[in-house]
Amino acid sequence: MPKAKPHPDQIAFDFAVPAPRKEVAGLAGLERRINAMVGTVLASDPRPREVIAAEISVLLDEPVSRAMLDAYSSPARSDHKVPASRLLALLAVTDRQDLLDPILREIGAALLVGEEVKTARLGHLQHLKQRIEAEIRALRSGAPAIREAGR
Repeated sequence: MPKAKPHPDQIAFDFAVPAPRKEVAGLAGLERRINAMVGTVLASDPRPREVIAAEISVLLDEPVSRAMLDAYSSPARSDHKVPASRLLALLAVTDRQDLLDPILREIGAALLVGEEVKTARLGHLQHLKQRIEAEIRALRSGAPAIREAGR
């Protein structure tokens, strides 16, 4: 299967270490930011909202309508909070997982998408290799020879 091309509006990964907002009202307005993100997701997908809603419905095995998506994307509709399951399904069917990263950074996390995890694993293994090499250097200077039979 060919690799999917990134969305042209995909948000680049920010390598800054995210700090969780813990001050009073640090996450105030989060629902409005999520509504705006849903609006961005829907606006960036060329398919009709009915098609997106149908794909979410199939993925979750529960009914989701265009009207629901419209309500979720409206910051003015504070009575229509987006359930996490539907938000994640929307991101999955539109391949716009990248838009979740700014929201996650508000709680001190960051998002890797798909095979980007391999890059993180590579960095982790390189870090482990450096630690092992440093331990070998430290031991080498004071490690005695091991006794051999017959000597």
